Amino acid sequence: MWKQILGKLPRKSPKSDQDSSRNPNLGHESGSGRANDSPAAKRASAAVFPACVIAGIEPLLAFKDVASSEKMSLFISKLSLCCVVFDFTDPMKNVQEKELKRATLIELFDFVSQNPPRFTEPAILATCKMCSVNLFRVFPPSNRSSNPGSGENDNDDEPTFDPAWSHLQIVYDFFLKFVTSTSLEAKVAKKYINHAFILSVIDLFDSEDPRERDCLKAILHRIYGKFMVHRPFIRKCMSNVFYRFVFEVEKHNGIAELLEIFGSVITGFALPLKEEHKIFLSRALIPLHKPKSLGLYFQQLSYCVSQFIEKEPRLASNVITGLLKYWPITNSQKEVMFLGEVEEILEAISMVEFQKVMIPLFRRLGRCINSSHFQVAERALFLWNNDQVVSLIAHNRDVIIPIIFPALETNVQNHWNQSVLNLTLNVKRIVAEMDDALVAACISNYKEEQQHRNLAIQKHKEVWERLENAASLQPMTGKTAVLVSR
Repeated sequence: MWKQILGKLPRKSPKSDQDSSRNPNLGHESGSGRANDSPAAKRASAAVFPACVIAGIEPLLAFKDVASSEKMSLFISKLSLCCVVFDFTDPMKNVQEKELKRATLIELFDFVSQNPPRFTEPAILATCKMCSVNLFRVFPPSNRSSNPGSGENDNDDEPTFDPAWSHLQIVYDFFLKFVTSTSLEAKVAKKYINHAFILSVIDLFDSEDPRERDCLKAILHRIYGKFMVHRPFIRKCMSNVFYRFVFEVEKHNGIAELLEIFGSVITGFALPLKEEHKIFLSRALIPLHKPKSLGLYFQQLSYCVSQFIEKEPRLASNVITGLLKYWPITNSQKEVMFLGEVEEILEAISMVEFQKVMIPLFRRLGRCINSSHFQVAERALFLWNNDQVVSLIAHNRDVIIPIIFPALETNVQNHWNQSVLNLTLNVKRIVAEMDDALVAACISNYKEEQQHRNLAIQKHKEVWERLENAASLQPMTGKTAVLVSR
């Protein structure tokens, strides 16, 4: 199809010098052959469009050279022309055809940017078909996905760029302009921008090219805003992506972008929150704290969670309970992130909700304070620099101080890092100022527990010594185990 069109282009034409100012390959004259009249062109177009959609007009004509009544037909004809997809792995293959298609895509973008007439159903169908042919594709397997240890270190990987981006970018920009155009009626377009189309758009978020994911983010956000009828389906599809990522593959490139879209969606939720939204928080957002690659999307995830709590503060205790469920044990970087998110939640939590979770929360914080990783211990101790957190602790000091004080004493006696030791002493001073008598009682209890612990260790050691002595007195036989002295 493209070779026939290029073969019928005139070598010299007075008109071509004017019309090809943007692209030298875009020359034409009204008398040159009609590309859609050839049998090969008709077969190629019919493979994508129904016969009733193909416009009988030369696709290489410029929009300014046709009457207003024919512009929509020319629009459809150019869309049909752009349904041919080229191989960009070989940069020297079909160079002229690629450049001609790029110029045609730019023409289409300019047309939809300049307040075109109302888009007809055939034009909407042709647009969706062209975008589907060019954008919807299966991504090749990633080298990173085959490496089981890659999830934690994806921040250091270089992004992968699609070689066809010179065409893809224009198609994305064109479709974004098309969706946001006032000439597009949502009631008509919803028939073609349907569930299958939206699902294919969401599947593209797994692209490794960050430029493509940024374009998709803008497009999906606009679709969500314009097509209210599709909003529940879009939320459901996004939830399914999160479920599969958390519970099956733990590999997806577009989690951060999807969460960024959802963050803006949450701000529009009406109060009181629907049960559907609360379920999404508990079953999708909170479990997203589990994967090793949390750092890739933690900022967006934390924003979504904080938006939920801002909408309905009663959810704060549920969120903290969920964080404690997925609290990392061996990943110090994730533990620091969790501590930061806990501080943000404590700044917004009510006293009633705080009292529901303060016991398990401060037991976990006590273990963080005793962490041998100095960044975890420091981040936990930094909570006492927050006035809101200190106020919550002060109002519930009878419960919290006995939980946290042994961890502070242990740090003072044993922690290796001087910075952590200084912070511990500072926190201990703050706690003593809250209730000196309670701290004195905690010190007494801590000393008693230490004595009991030392006695238990001594008894344990004595038992082993008796067993070793008894074993050394037994005569050795062929079936007797040999005791190796320490």
